[in-house]
Amino acid sequence: MNMQSEQLNCDIAEDMSHLAARLVEIVRTYGPVAVAFSGGVDSAVVAKAAVDAHGHKAVAVTAVSPSLATAELHTARQEAKFIGIRHVEIQTNEFQRPEYQANAGNRCFFCKDTLYSLASSKLTELGVDCIINGANVDDLGDHRPGMQAAAEHNVRSPLIEAGINKTQVRQLAAHWNLSVAEKPAAPCLSSRIAYGVEVTPERVLRVERSEELVKSLTGIRELRVRHEADDLARIEVPVDDLPRLLQPDVRERITAELLSYGFRRVTVDLAGFRSGSLNDALPVVTLGLNAPNAT
Repeated sequence: MNMQSEQLNCDIAEDMSHLAARLVEIVRTYGPVAVAFSGGVDSAVVAKAAVDAHGHKAVAVTAVSPSLATAELHTARQEAKFIGIRHVEIQTNEFQRPEYQANAGNRCFFCKDTLYSLASSKLTELGVDCIINGANVDDLGDHRPGMQAAAEHNVRSPLIEAGINKTQVRQLAAHWNLSVAEKPAAPCLSSRIAYGVEVTPERVLRVERSEELVKSLTGIRELRVRHEADDLARIEVPVDDLPRLLQPDVRERITAELLSYGFRRVTVDLAGFRSGSLNDALPVVTLGLNAPNAT
């Protein structure tokens, strides 16, 4: 490594130290906090800042429901342990809300509203003054109904208040040696269900099983199995990984298994993986035949 590279790395480390200190100071001003904690990189960074600001008084709160993949719950538990923050799991009941099941464009509002309502009712029990989340400045320009729920429940967003974007979140995670620094985003399983298709525990379990299968057969880390209307599965992987997905033996196994899970057709999106693509109408290619008796 030459001197110029060494100086650049030193400058980046110094910048991250200053940014980390600013974030911790912002969280300190809130008093003891409960972090809405999914185990992803955003909430992990906020949880680390909460521990640095408040020590054992900080707590991470994870919403547990059918929309949280088993693997993600495991990651949340492991990351909370690594960070050293108290971890509380709250069973949420958003699937019992008709407006959540209806899966209109504001579904996320009802999910977050459920979590924040339950967490708010436990502030005294948890020994905290407020709830904070992992929203960052890049979320401000996205479709985020959950932000409205946060505002209605007086949930603070320290990353936004510190002016921190997603790239800086990952840099802070690396600065703090968090294991999730490079973890791909993993929105809840309900986000895979196309708008207008009822969200049910059975459908999200179908999605979870399907994604785990595709990952195990292909080794692809970042992918989605979208649950479209009429029980159609649309698989998204990065374009460069399409050949791995379309190997004949892999394609046939995925098709057979997903049909056995309850999908009636299995397709792959030729446009590749895109976060939040359910509003798109893009070309697909059929992976296999219709399920028996499908129309």
